[in-house]
Amino acid sequence: MADDIASQPSRTKWIAFLLLILAVASTRAFPASDASAHGPRIVLIIRHAEKPDDKSDPDLSPRGFERAGALAKAIPDHFPRPDYLFATKRSKGSNRPVETITPLSKALQEPIETTFADDDFAQLAHEVLTHPKFDGKTVLIAWHHQKIPDLAKALGVQNAPDKWNPDVFDRVWQITYENSVPVWKDLPEAALPGDSQK
Repeated sequence: MADDIASQPSRTKWIAFLLLILAVASTRAFPASDASAHGPRIVLIIRHAEKPDDKSDPDLSPRGFERAGALAKAIPDHFPRPDYLFATKRSKGSNRPVETITPLSKALQEPIETTFADDDFAQLAHEVLTHPKFDGKTVLIAWHHQKIPDLAKALGVQNAPDKWNPDVFDRVWQITYENSVPVWKDLPEAALPGDSQK
């Protein structure tokens, strides 16, 4: 009986020690930061490539098709490889966003999602930010320049410009989510000779 009483404190210490080990193991198996893994890792936004002077022509100009072909190499070379591709749904006035990333789609063997129309940028942003299939992934979006600032804001960016220069076709807006906080950068495509390098 005396031996049983004497061993109680050591038993209590041993149980406490085991509970501590289990607690540490469980936090490693299920880290608190796991919640921050929700949502994409990176979103790349590009404007469609160059368009013809004829405003009724829904396709790219020869220079635009040249850029589209060059992007199939420039994007994977200079940016994280996209896991998903989006382009504005074809309209009567333009199929340019789809045409811009068709060579990239073929090179990556990734389909282009064209569900969302030009004005549906908020729905697109919601889909990318909340659907589990985009968790930790890189998403590339080709859109019309007038709506890109609004799209960036819908993706959580606060410091992007309110307008995209209508004369510019060679930029990539890269949004990196660090602990769910979007960090925006305006980067060069560097796809064709004469493109901005900074």
